[in-house]
Amino acid sequence: KLNNTKLITFLPKIMFLPCLQIKLYHPQQSCKGFYGRLPLGARRRHTADDPLRLGRDTETCAYVLLDPRVSRKQLALYAYHIPQSSEMLFTIQNLSQRGRLSVNTSALGYLERMDLPYKALIRFGEYEILIIRESGETKANFEVEFEVLAAPPSRETPMSMMNNFSAELSVRNPLESDEITTVLI
Repeated sequence: KLNNTKLITFLPKIMFLPCLQIKLYHPQQSCKGFYGRLPLGARRRHTADDPLRLGRDTETCAYVLLDPRVSRKQLALYAYHIPQSSEMLFTIQNLSQRGRLSVNTSALGYLERMDLPYKALIRFGEYEILIIRESGETKANFEVEFEVLAAPPSRETPMSMMNNFSAELSVRNPLESDEITTVLI
């Protein structure tokens, strides 16, 4: 018997994690297996205190591109919070010693970093990567979702965001300082 008492149902609060949508394009992606080690189309949880590294080294990078022209450690994304804010923000850092990386209209040299805008066009070599940041409600984790684009995202991006780095960004064979090259004569 309820005698005019209100029943209150407590539903668990659904927490949405911040998410980085990472949309990839390379002109030869249809005939090469560049993305074979990436979790395409599925959201993956990543701890916020661990940098998200992208490159070709399976030991140091959480996400691997199967392309010998990509640096062993190409780039890193770092999560952070500012005081009195629950919003998760990110910085991007160029980890390639041999190639430049552009973020919208800014070029980053080796170990240089900058805040990642809400929507960013990242370029290195022949890669174009569109990163879109979705906000969420947690401080400890975020999600990453990879997708392959059929056309370069620069076609959809205003020219004001583009940088003319074509010569600087098209380093064909990145070599790290500890990699040895043998030349046969």
